[in-house]
Amino acid sequence: MANGLRKLTKGARKGEKIFGKEEKKKMNSNAVSILSKKYIKKKPKRIASLALEREKSDIAQQIYDLRHQAGLTQKEFAKLVNTTPSVISRLESADYSGYSVNTLRRIAESMHHKLEIKFVPE
Repeated sequence: MANGLRKLTKGARKGEKIFGKEEKKKMNSNAVSILSKKYIKKKPKRIASLALEREKSDIAQQIYDLRHQAGLTQKEFAKLVNTTPSVISRLESADYSGYSVNTLRRIAESMHHKLEIKFVPE
């Protein structure tokens, strides 16, 4: 048994795969489930915080996707939107939450899109 453990730790040091795909997938889904139960379930403040983070991430991703699909750099995109590249970088960050309707409208118009904001019941 000690010999088998030595092989296992030796393989891990070399960066070899120790677990098969099925075992890895099972471990990951269990880890997500465990963390969700421990840190999020039945904690309204955490659930609200997670929802806010998802919203910010979604907006940032949409802005990035618009720019990327047009094949523009942040500098080129900023010029179209009439702002600076640092503002574009900030807007594309999932950590940013200071979006203004005016800025989002300028982005939409510069990319020949329509800005749509919805209030959806919870």
